[in-house]
Amino acid sequence: MIAQGFTLFATEIGDCAIAWGEAGIVGVQLPESDADAARARMHRRFPEATEINPPSEAAEAARAIAALLAGEQRDLRDIRLDMRGVPEFHAKVYAVVRTIPPGQTLTYGQVAARLNAPGAARAVGQAMGRNPFAPVVPCHRVTAAGGRMGGFSAAGGVAAKQKMLAIEGVRPQPGLFD
Repeated sequence: MIAQGFTLFATEIGDCAIAWGEAGIVGVQLPESDADAARARMHRRFPEATEINPPSEAAEAARAIAALLAGEQRDLRDIRLDMRGVPEFHAKVYAVVRTIPPGQTLTYGQVAARLNAPGAARAVGQAMGRNPFAPVVPCHRVTAAGGRMGGFSAAGGVAAKQKMLAIEGVRPQPGLFD
C-alpha cells in the first residue's frame, strides 16, 4: 500500500498516527513509547510518505479513533480502508472483526466460524498480528479460547489490549486478563 502522507494525533492512550492514500486509510499506528517513536515507525512502514496535514477524510478518521480511545462508543466501520496489498483471507477476517461492537469480544475461533472456516483460529490470530489498521479493525476485541487475552502485537502488548478493552467497558471475566 502506498501512503500519500501521514500525521500524528493525540489520544487518551498516547500519540497515534494515521496514513492515507488515494483509496482511503492505508495504516493506523497505536501509540509507541513517545511521538518520535511513533513517527519513526510510520517512516519505516511508509517510507514514501511525508508527515503533512491530513485531508478531511483522514482527519475525521483520526477524530473518531481518538473519541473511541477516550471511551466514546464509536463505530469505526464507516472509515474507508485501502485493502490493496492485504491478503484475501486477512481482508475477510478484518471485515468480520470490524463488526464487533465496542465493549464486546469474540474469540479467534468464533471469528473463524463466522468465516465458515472453523479450523482457522490460528490463521485468524496471524491476521490479527499483521493488522495494519488497529483500532479501526479492532483486533483488541479478539481473544483466545476461554476468553483469555492471547497476544497483541502493538506496542505495550497484552497490557495495551487490556487497557483498550477496559476503556470500552469490557469487564474482566475469570481468566480474561490472566
